[in-house]
Amino acid sequence: MDRIWLRHYPPGVPADIDPGRYASLVAMFEASFATYGTREACVCMGRALTYAELDEASRAFAAFLQSRGLRRGARVALMMPNVLQYAVAIAGTLRAGCTVVNTNPLYKPRELEFQLTDAGAEAIVVLENFASVLQEALPQTPAKLVIVASLGDMLGRAKGAIVNGFVRHVKKMVPRYDIPGAVKFNDALVAGRRAGFTRVDVGADDIAFLQYTGGTTGVAKGAMLLHRNLIANVLQIDAWQAPVIAAPPHVERMVVVTALPLYHIFALTACLLSAVSSGGMCILIPNPRDIPALIKEIAKYKVNSFPAVNTLYNALLHHPDFKTLDWSGLKCAVAGGMAVQKSVAEAWMKATGKPIIEGYGLSETSPVLTCNRGDIGAWTGTIGLPLPSTEISIRDETGHELPTGEEGEICARGPQVMPGYWQRPDETAKAMTADGFFRTGDIGVMDVQGRVRIVDRKKDMITVSGFKVFPNEVEDVAMSQGGLLECAVVGVPDQHSGETPKLFAVKKDPSLTSAELHDFMKARLASYKVPRHIEFRAELPKTNVGKILRRALRENDGKHPERS
Repeated sequence: MDRIWLRHYPPGVPADIDPGRYASLVAMFEASFATYGTREACVCMGRALTYAELDEASRAFAAFLQSRGLRRGARVALMMPNVLQYAVAIAGTLRAGCTVVNTNPLYKPRELEFQLTDAGAEAIVVLENFASVLQEALPQTPAKLVIVASLGDMLGRAKGAIVNGFVRHVKKMVPRYDIPGAVKFNDALVAGRRAGFTRVDVGADDIAFLQYTGGTTGVAKGAMLLHRNLIANVLQIDAWQAPVIAAPPHVERMVVVTALPLYHIFALTACLLSAVSSGGMCILIPNPRDIPALIKEIAKYKVNSFPAVNTLYNALLHHPDFKTLDWSGLKCAVAGGMAVQKSVAEAWMKATGKPIIEGYGLSETSPVLTCNRGDIGAWTGTIGLPLPSTEISIRDETGHELPTGEEGEICARGPQVMPGYWQRPDETAKAMTADGFFRTGDIGVMDVQGRVRIVDRKKDMITVSGFKVFPNEVEDVAMSQGGLLECAVVGVPDQHSGETPKLFAVKKDPSLTSAELHDFMKARLASYKVPRHIEFRAELPKTNVGKILRRALRENDGKHPERS
């Protein structure tokens, strides 16, 4: 394959990385523990955890798992928002030679039961706020060890007691639960210190994470991410960002806003693991939907890196306190998870002086596959170039590579790509090509520079009388009108054309009418692409990462849409 994109790499970025730099994620963590002991690794709610403290606490957590009979390869589920205990549990689980099963803390009992059972999880760490859900799901799962964390566990005795009392009794955010035999998180650390830790020889081909994906499109599947997959992606990200970070002014350590949940692969790799590899500090945000609290937290630090999704950037930009933040230390604002809209990118650039650098990846790819150059001056409308050691191939439905400029399925090969899905060889076979490329399910096109542009997901494509309509295109046009806060386009049944586009939108301008918006789009889109139905809503359904759920909009279509 001719890697045409290499000719357009930023100066200093290598064509390939050495994935053998660390023997495992454990080796990477321990190298940082030894090198950056006095530095702050994570901070949450005003309490910082140094690398030395993270080393000690994660060692104790690993020892506790060992003392309770968990062996190398055992699956340990983590069901928490972004708190200090999450970082401790991740590092400790890996040091014990076990596999982390990241679990959405907002799962309902049915969803939780499925994931714990499918993963064969022997243990779970859960924040007490969600323990009542676990109580309902637990009897039907193989999990025998339950560790319950409280929000104030690692905030110090006095502050922790105040926080826990406020959360439990004032905010009443902890529903009653009863899980016999459950161990408190801090008690687990005490027990682990007494038991003592036995080092495990963790290798590059051991499974580090079971990252569940596909829950919004069908039955969730666990992507098996090996230690070497995640190490490779950390090194790829570091190599790609190096020129931007090295540019003046000098940064002694990277301060990374970790607002996206760590149970999501984007934040796990681009925030926590990437920061740890370089001795950086993660600002852990337990609730990124609380924009005032997020702004207040960001204001305390000279932020250097801010990985986020389009909806979070958009929400920040529309908050009146956003203009009080100092972004002079910002090196990179990286976006993924969903398409960045031009209007949001332009507003961010105007407000901060830095571009939103859009990238692309999936849970199955650890996640980053492509990224725009850090020195772009404006929104490009692409997901950038393949990262070092990454091959991107645009292929037709038969698996044959298409010429530059033709649309097809984006397929990827590289050291960050998973070996397959947990206990689903049939799904793995469907996802991989004979020559080892992963089929992303996304439709895209590559230009002569090697930059990739996503046209859309296969499943989201709308067919109107045989013509293909891609929602991203329609959404971008609608947003460019200026009167919307956010929007989504889905296909709805139509007796004449089979399907027709429908636009769901949240207004920024209260006076905007569906007729005005329709006329605006009609002037800019082919007639078959213009939504025949427009429905304004107070909010749109989203995942916890901020992706708008088009499937939910299709399934729960409004009864009385405003018609244009």
